[in-house]
Amino acid sequence: MCLVFVCDEDERVLQRQAAPGACPYCGGMVQALDMESQWRFCFVPLYVKTKRRYYCTLCTRRLIIQ
Repeated sequence: MCLVFVCDEDERVLQRQAAPGACPYCGGMVQALDMESQWRFCFVPLYVKTKRRYYCTLCTRRLIIQ
């Protein structure tokens, strides 16, 4: 007998908006993205989390705001 468990993580962008400030690396505009991540086990959602991430629009680096 063979059991196969399927685990999956899915991330999708909910919203994009301009954020104040400039990129410290290249001086480009900063964009705020609201991301939703969802963990699934055998196609059943177990965990849903919404995060805000910041990215530069020119150099596409992920920025950490402190």
